[in-house]
Amino acid sequence: MKTDIMIAQEAVMEPVARVAEKLGIPEEGLELYGKYKAKLSEEFLDSIKDRKDGKLILVTAINPTPAGEGKTTTSVGLGQAFGRLGKKAVIALREPSLGPCFGIKGGAAGGGYSQVVPMEELNLHFTGDFHAITSANNLLAAILDNHIQQGNELQIDTRQVVWKRCMDMNDRSLRNIVVGLGNKTDGFVREDHFVITVASEIMAILCLAEDMKDLKERLARIIVAYNYAGEPVTAGELQAVGAMAALLKDAMKPNLIQTLEHTPALVHGGPFANIAHGCNSVRATRAALKMADYCITEAGFGADLGAEKFFDIKCRKAGFCPDAVVLVATIRALKYNGGVAKADLGSENLEALEKGIVNLEKHIENLQKYHVPVVVTLNSFVTDTGAEIDFVRRFCENRQCSFALSQVWEKGGEGGLELAGKVLELLEEAERKETCEFRLLYEDSLSLEDKIRTVATEIYGAGTVTFSAAARRQLKKLSELGFSTLPVCMAKNQYSLSDDPKRLGRPQNFELTVRDVYVSAGAGFVVVLTGDVVTMPGLSKKPSAYGIDVNDDGVITGLF
Repeated sequence: MKTDIMIAQEAVMEPVARVAEKLGIPEEGLELYGKYKAKLSEEFLDSIKDRKDGKLILVTAINPTPAGEGKTTTSVGLGQAFGRLGKKAVIALREPSLGPCFGIKGGAAGGGYSQVVPMEELNLHFTGDFHAITSANNLLAAILDNHIQQGNELQIDTRQVVWKRCMDMNDRSLRNIVVGLGNKTDGFVREDHFVITVASEIMAILCLAEDMKDLKERLARIIVAYNYAGEPVTAGELQAVGAMAALLKDAMKPNLIQTLEHTPALVHGGPFANIAHGCNSVRATRAALKMADYCITEAGFGADLGAEKFFDIKCRKAGFCPDAVVLVATIRALKYNGGVAKADLGSENLEALEKGIVNLEKHIENLQKYHVPVVVTLNSFVTDTGAEIDFVRRFCENRQCSFALSQVWEKGGEGGLELAGKVLELLEEAERKETCEFRLLYEDSLSLEDKIRTVATEIYGAGTVTFSAAARRQLKKLSELGFSTLPVCMAKNQYSLSDDPKRLGRPQNFELTVRDVYVSAGAGFVVVLTGDVVTMPGLSKKPSAYGIDVNDDGVITGLF
């Protein structure tokens, strides 16, 4: 059987300028990165800003399992299916991080015959956006330490430096480090930390900024440390904003590539959903809505993380009104939630399916709280039986939820026609109502503690929320500093609705532990750390990097 990378390498791509023509993008509206990649120019983005928006479709999923769900594959396949139906659609996705590519996941460009290409370039360095974000982040760190070294005019308390360095790789040894060792001229000795680039506030800022003016205002608000009086010190006060913006100038522009069936795809930004807000850039989504009748986007990991943050952070900040949600599940993953070992998932097991489908049930209930139409799609595997598929179909329909079988991995756009038809039905029904019924989960006026409790109880199913002493101190401090009106960005493991990754299915009335809280003032949200989640992942015992290689002809192998 052909692997994903083999299928991608055999693809015959169209020049990106020809793909752009489908969206009415003139040649001068592109900044080419070779033959098959381009950025949209600022002039073109400015020229379309007054156009009417198309329909916004979010693709999300149940909690991820080792059995796989196929959220990106479904997003790509759905876009291709719209193309086969003669609909003008564009896909808006996140860029893959190098960390998971060489860690445990492999690539992140879809799969089978529903991929975005060029696959290897996308998964590795692409157009350099992540490198620019890393550089801007670490420039700020260098300016901060240099300011302290050169006299510390802002009276920064070196025990209260909160800005962390970053790199786009899983490296647990950098989580907690000491800098400034050596001679007096080598800086002040202090504890420092690294996060993965996709968890950096710079990544969140780039993905939420509307334009260069907004970007610079957000960069200026970044809190890097506190002074001896306990007052925040910002990147603006360190005079770092201009240079950081210069590094991010090109990274701000959305990237245009294509699917295997030449459907246009905007791939831009890449914050993780378990430790950041998990959505592609506002600029890419907004451009997609202006250029096409249908924008298909995704949010990271399960709906408890990605979809919640898409709604409560991205839509809140950008003013988006989502028109429909596609919730992806697999029978294999549902049986895994029902206690079946990964090796035994290929056998029919209705009892385990019934036990594990409660995970899907909770996600359906959660999405319906936002008053957006939901269609559940089963990403099909050859081991799925008719009885299992019928069980899931009846389960969804009994909960006033549309259902469609997806075969996009095997058949590309053709395998997504049933799903596309269901989505179009939902959109037509919603359009007859003439008003957007979308609702946020909580109001800005709620306290930070109440926002955290609302997400924990309403979305995760927690019974109580426990705050560590450090978290309570931070919440009090952030409220006093005027940040209580910001939304919360929950950092939680992705494998369970709870903060314990081993609790599968639908855990209920559990205790969620908040161990720390900090503000991303530039991004405009408060980050809440729960359980044991970390912002710098580590490599597994046998990382994916072991299987990646390039042969004498320059052909990459083993990348997904």
